Amino acid sequence: MDIGHISKLGKPRVAFGENHSHNGGVDGGIKVQISEAQVFYIPGFDPFPPRRYRELYRREGQEQARIAGYQLDQYKANLKTGYGWSAELCDEAGKSEAEIEVLMWSDIVKTSMSSGIFFTYLNMLKTAWIYITTATLFDIVKLRKGPVIAALYPNGFLIVQLAIALGVAYGVSRLLLAIHPMLSLAALLIIWPVLALFQKYDHKVFAYYLMQDYAHSTKLRGAYPPELKERLRQFKEKISVALTEEWDEILVVGHSSGAHLAVSVLAELSRDGHLKQATCPLGFLSLGQVVPMVAFLPDAKQLRQDLRDLSESDDLTWIDVTAPGDGCSFALCDPVAVCGVARDTKKWPLVLSAAFTQTLFASKWKALRWRFFRLHFHYVCAFDHAEVYDYFQITVGSKTLAARFMGRAPSKSCILTPTARYRALC
Repeated sequence: MDIGHISKLGKPRVAFGENHSHNGGVDGGIKVQISEAQVFYIPGFDPFPPRRYRELYRREGQEQARIAGYQLDQYKANLKTGYGWSAELCDEAGKSEAEIEVLMWSDIVKTSMSSGIFFTYLNMLKTAWIYITTATLFDIVKLRKGPVIAALYPNGFLIVQLAIALGVAYGVSRLLLAIHPMLSLAALLIIWPVLALFQKYDHKVFAYYLMQDYAHSTKLRGAYPPELKERLRQFKEKISVALTEEWDEILVVGHSSGAHLAVSVLAELSRDGHLKQATCPLGFLSLGQVVPMVAFLPDAKQLRQDLRDLSESDDLTWIDVTAPGDGCSFALCDPVAVCGVARDTKKWPLVLSAAFTQTLFASKWKALRWRFFRLHFHYVCAFDHAEVYDYFQITVGSKTLAARFMGRAPSKSCILTPTARYRALC
């Protein structure tokens, strides 16, 4: 291999000799081999700092490299703004590099999670009211029971916590009643400390966290709140700049709630002509998506419009990966089709299964099976059988997303039945 010019990542760039023009390459215009990629990762509803993703990528990437037999190194990113890292992968195809940036909205998440105990219970009532009175909950149940159970879980846990607090207060009141009738009223003061204790250890059960997640998505009945709209505008600007630079591929990865945020960002870029004018191919990888939880709500008109527009775009490759073993995602549900907004001109997404039962060793699957939140993150972790899906090869490997999944058929278990009752567009 010949060494070409110095790359944007600060290391010598490998010249593979392929056609570097947009839509260039083999098989009717699909670019196959790349040496430098820009990756944008949009996380889900997560209050944790971005370094968590860097460490997760480092740890799981090294494990995947050991399993698959390639070399993966990680470096400090050459970013003027934002947070990310650079990665380099060497295998039989040669060397390829990627600059990975996390598009953060954790500050918005933290603000929405700053509600105290009282407002958390108030949000629980509001969220339940919206899902039930709009009948959205009943539509979602028809798709997958797992995400519905995940949605009901925080409600049930918070109710149990309140019942325990009331039970403790009642027990104390009975003891104080034997001393003096008026003292029994003081037992009510115990309710709050008991609930505060449960909140303190919520990192063990995630009841408050999940409740705020669903409350944030439903408070405007599916419409994006102003602060999130502004953040999506910033994401759009950052990606639009990258589309004019000399990368070999731009890859956008959206996980969980980040998947439908990415849909809205990319749909806007497509409508504005940025994708058509891009100097390199663009790939979109949605992982563990929960689109119906928002798109099925009555006022999610913009999201439904974005889903339709992106599904008909000729200017990107959209691969949607979920797994039936992930009870927190709408596994194998085509997010465009189930929302009832697909037309005959629909091209995307290609819905594929990560098939945890087949891609993980039986011992690992047994250990992770009931760790629902850990499984929901496994798309960005190491797989024991990574012949079809390897997150690290996708993000820093030498093939474009389009070339990597070229010729693949959708999962046979893909759900396409339109289920949403609210289908109005923006």
